[in-house]
Amino acid sequence: MSRPSIAEVSALIGDLAVLRRNGTSADHAALMGRKADLLERIASHTTGDAEVAEVARLARERADLLKPSN
Repeated sequence: MSRPSIAEVSALIGDLAVLRRNGTSADHAALMGRKADLLERIASHTTGDAEVAEVARLARERADLLKPSN
C-alpha cells in the first residue's frame, strides 16, 4: 500500500465539508469508503500502533455497513 499524502487527507476533509452541505446517502457511503481506505493505508505505515490499527478496522467496518446490498 502506498503511503497516504497530505493532499489526499486534505481532499477528504474538503469533500466531507461539501457532503455536509448537499450530499446524498450514496455520497456518504462512498466517502466513508475512501476514509476507511485512507485510514487502512495510514495503519499499514504505522506498524506496532494498536490504536491506529483499531481506528482503521472500525472505519472499514462502518464503511462496509453503509455499502448498498446487492
